[in-house]
Amino acid sequence: MSDLNRGIMKFEGADTPKVVTISSVLLLGSILVLIIWALQAAYAVH
Repeated sequence: MSDLNRGIMKFEGADTPKVVTISSVLLLGSILVLIIWALQAAYAVH
């Protein structure tokens, strides 16, 4: 059992490169969207 199968993601295949890539893209994308939204809200940048 790898270390990635122990925490929140306790299912078989949680540490496959495909799942890790999808999770990373979703996480980084949501952070980027929040940063862009915050900058637009704070500075009215279009």
